[in-house]
Amino acid sequence: MRTKMNPRVFWGASAIIGLLLATAALAPGASDYVFQHAQAWVIETFGWFYVAAVACFLAFVLFLALGPMGKLKLGPDDSEPDFPYLSWLAMLFAAGMGIGLMYFAVAEPIQHYAAPPEVAPKTFEAAREAMVITFTHWGVHAWAIYAVVGLSLAFFAHRKGLPLTLRSGLYPLLGPRTDGLIGDAVDIFAICGTLFGIATSLGLGVAQINSGLSYLTPLPTSAMVQVGLIVVVMGAATVSVLTGLDKGVRRLSELNLILAVCLMLFVLVVGPTGFLAKALVQNFGLYLDHFFVRTFNLYAYEPRGWMANWTLFYWAWWIAWSPFVGMFIARISRGRTVREFIGGVLLVPTAFTFLWMTVFGNTAIALDMGAAAGAISQAVTADLSTALFHFFEFLPGAAVTSALAVALVAVFFVTSADSGSLVIDTIASGGADDTPVWQRVYWCSLEGLAAALLLLVGGLGALQAATLVAALPFALIMILLAFGLLRQMNADLAGVALQVETPPLAERVKRILAPARRRDIEAQLARHGLPALESVRDALAGEGLETAQVVTETDGAALQVHDPGGRDFAYRLAAVSRPRPAFSALEAPEGRRALEWRLTAQAGHGRRRDVTGFTQAQIVADLLTQLELWRRGDGGAA
Repeated sequence: MRTKMNPRVFWGASAIIGLLLATAALAPGASDYVFQHAQAWVIETFGWFYVAAVACFLAFVLFLALGPMGKLKLGPDDSEPDFPYLSWLAMLFAAGMGIGLMYFAVAEPIQHYAAPPEVAPKTFEAAREAMVITFTHWGVHAWAIYAVVGLSLAFFAHRKGLPLTLRSGLYPLLGPRTDGLIGDAVDIFAICGTLFGIATSLGLGVAQINSGLSYLTPLPTSAMVQVGLIVVVMGAATVSVLTGLDKGVRRLSELNLILAVCLMLFVLVVGPTGFLAKALVQNFGLYLDHFFVRTFNLYAYEPRGWMANWTLFYWAWWIAWSPFVGMFIARISRGRTVREFIGGVLLVPTAFTFLWMTVFGNTAIALDMGAAAGAISQAVTADLSTALFHFFEFLPGAAVTSALAVALVAVFFVTSADSGSLVIDTIASGGADDTPVWQRVYWCSLEGLAAALLLLVGGLGALQAATLVAALPFALIMILLAFGLLRQMNADLAGVALQVETPPLAERVKRILAPARRRDIEAQLARHGLPALESVRDALAGEGLETAQVVTETDGAALQVHDPGGRDFAYRLAAVSRPRPAFSALEAPEGRRALEWRLTAQAGHGRRRDVTGFTQAQIVADLLTQLELWRRGDGGAA
């Protein structure tokens, strides 16, 4: 069976996840006890850390966007964006949609209205506080978390040519050691956090599908039914992986997004439209007014369980999801400036989410205060997953809108599982994106198994606990990613200033835009690659090293240096192709090439590095670095 993986990461993550799931299956009572106590311990010991970390992540990305680093490109300095601006914004908008918005659109505002943490329940003050809290949980804090991971991935993959995996962000701090056990641990924690984050979303999704089907049909609501739904929907996701129905899934996702927006517009039109327009403006004003208080609030003087069930759970959930969403937004953002990236990522999905939550949340609260006479809040208190369907009862066409909501959640479920398995597989394979199908099916199956077992063990509470605990080590990794990004950006700014002050000796040609064609890479190899190899060969010959030679190969060229001691050196430039990844069904518009070409550099048997767009001087600099490592005995041996 063909494989393409980093065995230590693949099997290390599998072992940790398998151990946790085996414990849950063999001792469900004990494992539920452990999960709940682990959650309580994490909240008691590290609750402050989650809140402080998220606040720092937001401050960090704003600092990057507003400072001189904001002008740096996510790619070579003269690269152009892969996607037009409006298409890029539309894909960021799509990234904000998912199971969570369907599940919590009514449930969260109503829950805070019925049981607010500070004011009297079911009052106008509770209604205002409910929307402020909802905006805080779904606003720029969440997208700042995604921005840190996405920016690190995009910067080091697109600008530095490192693999599209989390460990690359630690290269400025650890150097070549990122290829060792430390880098493996980073990727393992990323996989575990992502898998449990996706499992939580899947658990929420099947709970809502089950509630919708129970509303529409005699099907009962139970854990076994939900496990059966997981099997059915994960089966659909597996079929998508096995048959390569990316185009079909993409079309289905586009339709799903359109139907979700239509559903929101329907509620906006048949609901209290004028009130919603005023509520949106006031909600945003209250959000700004309470911004700093909500950012740092921990209820330290009056502890309450509300924090664990809501704010801390959300921060952990966003952190666990950050490799998934971060990799998607990194993939679509090549050629953007850091300032563009942060502005788009923070503002576009947040703006849509605020509109969505206002339309559903404020309409639900208005109905509960009026026509529903408290029926919606009573239903939500009994079971959060039923909120949306009880809400539709008080609007026209309840059966149609409920059936549509079930279908929307099911498709979001399939696309999240499919895309999530690809992201996890990419991390487990060291950034490779042409992995065999069985690996993606493996992760897809493991996601479903995790969701099913944790539902059986302790329902959504167990999923919530697992997410909160799994996110803790990755939060520490995110802090290191931020430091690594800051160090490398400072170095890049210093390098740019040095270039400006020196004579214009380096070639200033337009670099190849991505996605490149084969002839573009061949042109770069002929114009910059071969001359770079030959210039270094001539320089070595000038120093008396006559064994250096440039060899033309089928897909590129190489500089080879024979060493009488047996440690020959080889530096190869090669044109390689790879399929364009599709971490989201909306990522690749119709008509784009299925393959992209890259120029890679490899010293000896080491890791290939992306040098697409490098000038002759940059290739020479990279080659000399590898020669120096070879002379020290650290690399480059053929």
